[in-house]
Amino acid sequence: MSISSQADSAAPRVWSVVALCRAIADSLQTRFNPVRVHGEISGFSRAASGHCYFSIKDEGGQLRCAMFRRAAEQLDFVPRDGDRVQLQGQLGVYEQRGDLQLIVERLQRDGQGTWMEQFLRLKARLQAQGLFDAQRKRPLPAMPRGLGLVTSLGAAALHDVATALQRRAPHIPVVLAPALVQGEGAPRSLMAALEQLYALAQQRGSAVQEGAPVIDAILLVRGGGAPEDLWAFNDEALAHTIVASPVPIVSGVGHETDFTIADFCADVRAPTPTAAAELAAPARSDCLLQLHYVYHRVQQRMRQRLQAQQQSLDSLALRLGKPQRSLQHQRLDCLRQGQQMQVYLRSKLQQLTLAQQGLEQDLKQKTQRQLQQQRQQLALLQQRLDLLNPQQVLARGFAWLSDMHGRPISTVAQAPVGAALQAHLTDGQVDVTVVPPRLL
Repeated sequence: MSISSQADSAAPRVWSVVALCRAIADSLQTRFNPVRVHGEISGFSRAASGHCYFSIKDEGGQLRCAMFRRAAEQLDFVPRDGDRVQLQGQLGVYEQRGDLQLIVERLQRDGQGTWMEQFLRLKARLQAQGLFDAQRKRPLPAMPRGLGLVTSLGAAALHDVATALQRRAPHIPVVLAPALVQGEGAPRSLMAALEQLYALAQQRGSAVQEGAPVIDAILLVRGGGAPEDLWAFNDEALAHTIVASPVPIVSGVGHETDFTIADFCADVRAPTPTAAAELAAPARSDCLLQLHYVYHRVQQRMRQRLQAQQQSLDSLALRLGKPQRSLQHQRLDCLRQGQQMQVYLRSKLQQLTLAQQGLEQDLKQKTQRQLQQQRQQLALLQQRLDLLNPQQVLARGFAWLSDMHGRPISTVAQAPVGAALQAHLTDGQVDVTVVPPRLL
């Protein structure tokens, strides 16, 4: 009995979760509070209630923070990610999640954080090297024959770009080069993906003959995140790789307020991935409207040219008709002046007749040449119009997928194993079924 009693007395106390959280909070309150800490702001957000939530971090760790509206109203600056600050508050436990958090009562600016310092130093160095010069940046092609895309397969940016391109320019083929967009290996992965697209872009001449997609511009995109999430796009080697692109690059990294070194190096900076797609691909409806306008302008110019030529011909005919009437009066005089004048007038009439025939022949040749030129211009416009036809893309061996209800398939997640799909080809549809990948 004594052994059992000793074992029972040594057993740890059984706590309820809320009681344990409160006991820990009481211990923190007794030992630490009030507490002062300095570090770098990360993930700052302000709720509709006016409360602020963020993390404070340094090289070794981070701590969740909450700053209620009354304290936030006393701030004399707008906190941003990357700001280095000093704060004072009460350390406690958020019982609903069991999280350690600091309730901030005072927040003061303490210079910019290390992330921002590194960013500014790199930006100044690359700017001095001329990587951001506006003179070297190229305009985007007005009518790209194909686009390259660098992003992560699992990123929301891929869906956003694909949706925008399908809506605006379904006739433009896109070559995707997947890459990591976050983490230690992301800069090397991004550079490898860009180099892959560069190799295709440099073969544009032969690629057209072989029927392969042509790359006239490249989209480098990623969704928003904290500064450390976007840090891969602040790599110096990646900056030099972007500048070396043989075709214009559009950078759409983060949200509208985010800026990275890649944005400054790219030929064009877009505020979001969707905006990058809209900048690179003109709307198909706008292109068709422009072609329609050009077609009618050509028709109008042809009618004007033909009318002008007809008027010129009528004028020449009128000018040739008047000497004939005057010659009739001259013949009456010739009867009085003798046979010599008759011969002279006959010669003049022949000369005028020959001149009229020459003018008519010259006018006919000029009119034929002008009509031939207009026909060639119309044929060229027809060829350009055909290039915008999505059916032409399918004719080169491409296809697009939809489910059995006709809804387009744009991601792998929409095509699970066993799903019944339709592949749309140039001459019809083919029913397909998704099978698991084969192991080689």
